[in-house]
Amino acid sequence: MRQALIEAEAELHGGASPRVAPFADVREYGSLLQRAGFALPVTDAELLTVTYPSPAALMREIRALGGGNVMSARRRVPLPPGTLEHAENIYRSRHATAGGKVTASFEIVYLTGWAPHASQQKPLAPGSAKHRLADALHTKEHAAGDKASFPARSIPKKL
Repeated sequence: MRQALIEAEAELHGGASPRVAPFADVREYGSLLQRAGFALPVTDAELLTVTYPSPAALMREIRALGGGNVMSARRRVPLPPGTLEHAENIYRSRHATAGGKVTASFEIVYLTGWAPHASQQKPLAPGSAKHRLADALHTKEHAAGDKASFPARSIPKKL
């Protein structure tokens, strides 16, 4: 929907303002947890595809979910009706089902972090491993920076 709105506004008005809240990468969310002081951050994502009767119904859902653009630098005037109609046509041309409905994909991101505590696991000191990963994977170890290619191989059944 974001892309359809941007394209419609750019085509009809010579420029566009973001109308949907910006996305972030899953790894960026994990970094935000660390920057906020959480320990052992874990992030995961799930893609959910939903069917709507129309692009307008999708836009109402996005707004109800809080997905409208909340950036302070956004354009504050509503889109003219013709622009919305054009955006709906663009979206329909790309995401219509055989029954005339439209689909949309939502990425649900799960974040987990812990308040730091002295009892939490700590990383081992570099070089303190008792076993080599290359031995467990039955492969040849290459020093960092080597330009050696890695041949395709199957993962052993028992490590």
